[in-house]
Amino acid sequence: MDNLFFLISKTLWLAVQPDNLLVLLLVLTTLGGWLRRRWASSLLSMLALAMVALMLMPFGNLLLNPLESRFKPEMLPASVAGIMVLGGGEDADLSARWGQSQFNSAAERLMVLPQLMQRYPDAQVLFSGGSAAVLDSRFRGADVAKAWLDTLPPRLSSRPVLFERDSRNTWENALFSARLLGGVPQQPWLLVTSAFHMPRSVGIYRQLGWQVVPYPVDYISTNDFFRPQFALNLRDLVVGVREWTGLLIYHLTGRTSAFFPAPEA
Repeated sequence: MDNLFFLISKTLWLAVQPDNLLVLLLVLTTLGGWLRRRWASSLLSMLALAMVALMLMPFGNLLLNPLESRFKPEMLPASVAGIMVLGGGEDADLSARWGQSQFNSAAERLMVLPQLMQRYPDAQVLFSGGSAAVLDSRFRGADVAKAWLDTLPPRLSSRPVLFERDSRNTWENALFSARLLGGVPQQPWLLVTSAFHMPRSVGIYRQLGWQVVPYPVDYISTNDFFRPQFALNLRDLVVGVREWTGLLIYHLTGRTSAFFPAPEA
């Protein structure tokens, strides 16, 4: 069932993510133009206006701000049983190609770990990240994280860290990490992931019985109303649509405790 869910979610997302959808609509408009020129002309005009608007305004902020504001950074607890870092900030393919650890814009997920390891010297540390690739999953995020952590000063690099490298999505992050630990921990764990990804992550971990303390990082939304940067605006829109779609699908399939998980009272 998990394999089917993974394949369906990846396939559907390729078709509906905003950047791919724009291209598909342009192709359909071009092909349809030979049959119904008036219909094609109207759709092409609408697409052009939409792209101009996206070039000028960061519509992604409307989707990202509620996600990133859901779990605000608060005072860290005096102690936690463990620190859980979710993969996604590392680029395993590029790391393997160039022989050095490569990261993307979500690198803060891992970069904050040394600071947390020093703050909680007795906490167990687990990094969870496999490969989300459908065709070639040889390269795993956990391997990149391990290689980078090995370059830290000895007082940090010598500390035991568990690496879960088989997960393909957030549900499997929580599920496989629990298996690696021999069961769901009974004590609270610090959960580190991107701020926009935190609501869905918390919902998944709660659904599987974890007690998590959210520690959001990697904020990308702004207060801008005007930002003439098409590529950046499109990126944020894609991220926002993907995350809200994930919240809906995960909730409908029983993988989250609520559609939009909230901080506990």
